[in-house]
Amino acid sequence: MLAAQRQHLILQELEAQGTVRVAALSAFLGVSEMTVRRDIDGLHADGLLLRVHGGATRTGTFGAVEPAFLSKASQETEAKRAIAAEALKLVRPDMTLLISGGTTTYEFARLLPRNLGLTVATNSIMVANALPGPVPSGTAWPATEDGGIRTLVLGGQRTPSEALVGPVTMHAMEHLHADLCFMGVHGIDPQAGITSPNLLEAEVNAAMIAASGTLVVLADATKYGLVGLAGIAPLSAVHTLVTDARIRTGREGPAAARLLRETIRDVRIVPLSSSAGHPPRGAPPEPAAGFPAHPPADRSLPVTATKGHDA
Repeated sequence: MLAAQRQHLILQELEAQGTVRVAALSAFLGVSEMTVRRDIDGLHADGLLLRVHGGATRTGTFGAVEPAFLSKASQETEAKRAIAAEALKLVRPDMTLLISGGTTTYEFARLLPRNLGLTVATNSIMVANALPGPVPSGTAWPATEDGGIRTLVLGGQRTPSEALVGPVTMHAMEHLHADLCFMGVHGIDPQAGITSPNLLEAEVNAAMIAASGTLVVLADATKYGLVGLAGIAPLSAVHTLVTDARIRTGREGPAAARLLRETIRDVRIVPLSSSAGHPPRGAPPEPAAGFPAHPPADRSLPVTATKGHDA
């Protein structure tokens, strides 16, 4: 079992129990206690848990604490995949996309087809890795010259959420232009707007919005009402929000969806099998307003920049 797999299981046990013991984890994972201690040390260094004598305990959840990618990837997976599938409907051939970091945008990137002639710029290591790789030699792929997605990975300083931020990233953003920006967020709130726990990541996300024609936010219903340390943009900057049906049945009830629709022109609410006991109320979401049937012919990223990979 790889270290990443062990750490994923440790975090799952911690989420379920609140505290974990080294001896119990050693028996559960089938590895030595020394190996478990090394895994706990690594997770402690990443801020995912608190190391205590004989084991570990959960950290608190605060607006300025940035969860790591690994800890978020195992949460709300059904909602994230349903949101990603709905967001995919907005993509047209030959578009240029900006994709921010996040576990929901990661699920979206995994779905992007290689045969649409897409160009993707991202500041996320995980998103870049999720994009389709090169077509095997000798494979015919008629829709694009290289049979994949042209990918530009923005440089910068790595964050716990596997995003790249800082002056290098901002410099790379200066001359980029995209048709759509798909963004994951830490929180979405009627008053605070969309927010992040990381000041530098919020700065990069704001630059992505400025560089794109349209902002699409991907956020499951658990993000509603959360406010991170740094503001990214007000809700009025969001063209399309894709969320899940629990937005109607959370602590705010149907008022949450109503408040969002008052500010955001296109709110798409996807059903979940786990929310079958809570049938959606109200009309289904309308098709996105203002999206062109075909992308503008002259909107593309400068191809002189070094590409992360031509997938």
